[in-house]
Formats: sequence, C-alpha cells, structure tokens
Amino acid sequence: MAIKLYKPTTPGRRGTSVMDTRHLDKVRPLKSLVLHKKRMAGRTNTGKITVRHQGGGARKIIRSIDFLRNKFEIPGTVVSLEYDPNRNADIALINYADGEKRYIICPNGLVKGMTVISSKKTFVQQAGNAFPLTMIPAGSLIHNVELEPGKGGVLGRSAGSNLTLQVIEGRHAQLKMPSGEVRLLPKECLATLGQVSNADFRNIRWGKAGRMRHRGIRPTVRGKVMNPVDHPHGGGEGSNPVGLKKGPMNVYGKKAMGIKTRKANKISQKLILVRRKKKTA
Repeated sequence: MAIKLYKPTTPGRRGTSVMDTRHLDKVRPLKSLVLHKKRMAGRTNTGKITVRHQGGGARKIIRSIDFLRNKFEIPGTVVSLEYDPNRNADIALINYADGEKRYIICPNGLVKGMTVISSKKTFVQQAGNAFPLTMIPAGSLIHNVELEPGKGGVLGRSAGSNLTLQVIEGRHAQLKMPSGEVRLLPKECLATLGQVSNADFRNIRWGKAGRMRHRGIRPTVRGKVMNPVDHPHGGGEGSNPVGLKKGPMNVYGKKAMGIKTRKANKISQKLILVRRKKKTA
C-alpha cells in the first residue's frame, strides 16, 4: 500500500496523490452483505440541517461489516481484499468453514488464502484473529476493540489505527488509545490482533475541491468572512481577527477551538486513567 503520484498534466493533478490499490481485488461486493441506505445530507426527518458541509458525492453501497467477530472456533479463509467507500481502511471477505461469508476490517499483513479465527480457548498469534483481552499478551497491538462484551468492536477501526494492551489487573484491562488516552476496559471484551490496514491514507493529497465533492463534503467557509448575522466572527471592515472577549465561537455561538466538551459526570469517567492531550509539567 503506497501513495501514487501523477505527472502534473493539469493544475488539479499537480497537487493530487491517490492510494495505490493494486493489492485489492476488483470485484463487486457480495450481494448478500450489502445494504442500500438513503442519504440524508446532514438533515433530520424535517429537513433541518444539523451537520453542516454534507451532501452530494458519489453514490455508495453499504457493506455489512462483522464487528462482533462472534463465530468462535470456526476457521475462515480470506477470499478477497476489497475497497470500501464507507471507510478509509480496506475490508476482507471471509469464507468460514460452515459456509457463511462475512466482511471484516482488513489488518496489515492479511493476504488472500490466509486463515483467521475467533476463539475463547486457543491463542494463535496472527493478524486478523480475535480473542478476549485476557488471552492477548501484554504489549500487543490490537484493533476493533469492544467497549462492552458482546456489543461489537468500536475502538480502533480507522486506517492505520492500533491500540496497545498494557496490562490486565483485576476485572479490567488497561489500554493505550491512538489519542494517547489510557483507559480501563472489561477484560472479557473481544479484540482483533494487528494494526488496521491502509495506514498511508493520512498522506493522501486531495488536490482540488472536486475530489472532496465526490466524497460528499461540501465547502467550508470561515466565520470571519461572513456577515454578523451569519456568524459570531463575522462583520467589520476588511480582514479582522476574531476579536471576541469570550474567545472563538462556532456558528451557533458556543465556545470553540480547544474547549473541552466532554461532560465531567460520565459513568466511564473513572475508567479513564490518563486523558488525551493532558498537559505535562
């Protein structure tokens, strides 16, 4: 997986780079594992925009991904490695021994023909295998980690992500997140070995606005170039700084840029040992 560059034949192409996808199979997604979902473009059922800068873009078919990894003690063979437009990581189609097929997030090092397994009895050190945290050695890189046992993986699913299992003490396992946060999770939670594939995704240069429109991302306009009626930063003659005593705000008048928005009385607060972006002396 590498970044592909082109000769600067046009102004847009000059600043553009793309992912090299030669390692992926050019096949249509498995029909039984796809869903068609209506796009809402950041709007509610009444048409009110609640998430800005969304809309348009190429039509996408949703692949049903197995985040649960709950086919225990049944080996599966990697049939194909495929592109998924709904995420920045690659996906792998697994054909299990009982005939069922599922998509999983593809980790680094997984190739066609390899065998993966989810187990609660025997540990096999190989990327793509899923085990409870109690069975995984300390210091291992993992991804697709559950927050609650049996609920499915939610942590470490984007391209290049990995969590580090530090230690298991009592009823909890201590993990270090990609953000630098250190937190506790129930030791019965499932996790998949390895780092998520396509780590070079962060190095892509999109090159022009048109590529962002293809991705369904609409233009973002700075608040300071708007009128006062449209944004707290707007107005004034010429180019002015934000100039607010209360500091920068978003379009809705809430404090922005560096303000912590996490509520202090969350139930999971006691499970966080080290906060991300914590200031050190």
